[in-house]
Amino acid sequence: MTGAVGVAAALFFAASAGLIGPARAQSGFEIGRAEDGISSPILTLDTDRLLNDSAAGRAIDQELAEKSAALAAENRRIEADLTDEEKDLSARRASLSSEVFRAEAAAFDEKVNRIRAEQDAKLRDLQARSEAARRTILEAANPVLALIMQETGAVAILENGSVIASLQTIDITDLAIRRLDAAMEGDAMPGLDDTTPPADLPQIPNSGTPGATGD
Repeated sequence: MTGAVGVAAALFFAASAGLIGPARAQSGFEIGRAEDGISSPILTLDTDRLLNDSAAGRAIDQELAEKSAALAAENRRIEADLTDEEKDLSARRASLSSEVFRAEAAAFDEKVNRIRAEQDAKLRDLQARSEAARRTILEAANPVLALIMQETGAVAILENGSVIASLQTIDITDLAIRRLDAAMEGDAMPGLDDTTPPADLPQIPNSGTPGATGD
């Protein structure tokens, strides 16, 4: 979940943006009446736990694990294909002229480098989509956290890891997870295929498994 804290921090200081007043008017709750009985001007939150333990976060982690395993299996198949192709080229070396062998060896090296770049780009794309999906979860958490602030009379939510000492009773992580799950229930969970990686990330054409046949 690296990088999540910086994104989350911008979401949590909602009071100064005028979120508290309107939320109070619409929610029907009053200050000091959060369901866990928390009432404090300062709250703490474990952002990693919010992402790891929420239903949406668990779904993203599961999808990421499945797609990572599929990519690893594809890499193993490609490696096997290239190994066979290299062995075939080595076996034919004696029957080829020096010029032909050098040309075929150079073409093979170029193919290996191209495939490596393509597979690396696929991994970066997967990682970028994972980060984008987690940002979507944090965006969904923003109004949830704003309402919790309104209910508890808080003016700020601090990241747990940046707090030297605090009372356990001001930690709203469990409450935030329950509220986030309820808020996202029934909605489509943010999937990796639904997210868009950064525009400067190389896009890989869907041309089948490279290396399965000779170029």
